[in-house]
Amino acid sequence: MEKSIQDRRTDRTTVVIPNYNGIEYMENCLASLLEGSAIPEVIVVDNGSADGSCGLIRERFPAVRLIELGENTGFCHAVNVGIRKADTEFVFLLNNDTTVEKSCVEELEKALEASPKLFCAGAKMINMKFPEKIDDAGDFYCALGWAFARGRDEPASKYQRDERIFSACAGAALYRREYLLEIGLFDEAHFAYLEDVDAGYRANIHGFRNLLASKALVYHAGSATSGSRHNRFKVELSSRNSVYLVYKNMPFAQLLINLPFLLAGFFLKFLFFVGKGLGKVYLKGLLRGIRLALSGEGRKRKVRFRWKRLPNYLWIQWELWAGIFRQFL
Repeated sequence: MEKSIQDRRTDRTTVVIPNYNGIEYMENCLASLLEGSAIPEVIVVDNGSADGSCGLIRERFPAVRLIELGENTGFCHAVNVGIRKADTEFVFLLNNDTTVEKSCVEELEKALEASPKLFCAGAKMINMKFPEKIDDAGDFYCALGWAFARGRDEPASKYQRDERIFSACAGAALYRREYLLEIGLFDEAHFAYLEDVDAGYRANIHGFRNLLASKALVYHAGSATSGSRHNRFKVELSSRNSVYLVYKNMPFAQLLINLPFLLAGFFLKFLFFVGKGLGKVYLKGLLRGIRLALSGEGRKRKVRFRWKRLPNYLWIQWELWAGIFRQFL
């Protein structure tokens, strides 16, 4: 006999779901969480939705804690609000355009229990529209300045083992709240895009690790808020953040070592977006990124080099170079 809802409650995890006009997916997302083998507390942080999704939550899911911000403050601010409101050991960040397998939360908790060095465990994300394909099996970053989702569009049967990754997609990842508070929450200067790579990067600098929890499955629609995979808003913001990410996390010596790769990477991306009619948008984003990095806010948020963390930087550098081969093989 299936356990009752009360028996399936977990007091270790709070789910934080940022929402902006996500009514199309919200009901299925919340329902899948409440049907799970481990049912967590759920906080939805709404960024000024005008589609009735807040009303749906109040009516259909009264147990869900709804925080209405009144305007679109961005992904990073929304999830930070939820993280601060949570008081559990773990925080599960989840996109609104997802559904989770019944054992997902339970499997993520088990994965983080494996080692106290683990900062987060990312779920294996499956393409909701094409469930035979992977959407994300852990994120990697390379010396070209590119972040990329491992396994995207590969068969869903792949990546059956838990493995260390550079960072986890914050669309479905369980974090140790204590470590988040230690390294700093999601950088709100990002607004959205690459903020999860930045958090994973900072965790690596501090000597923590990120893991793919291969048995934790989440189905993801993708680009539900911004639209298509490549659009003006996403391209400009992502290119801005790609420059800021490099400046913020790389000490000067590492920046010099990687500069030829970074210049090549930005140039190749520019050519790619020229082909999609978005070359000027991409360049505009790069210039915005340089201005952000050189601003008082950017300089204040830069991660300061510490000699005691040198082994962590060496591991990161190896990953940056290895990531180039992962990208093209």
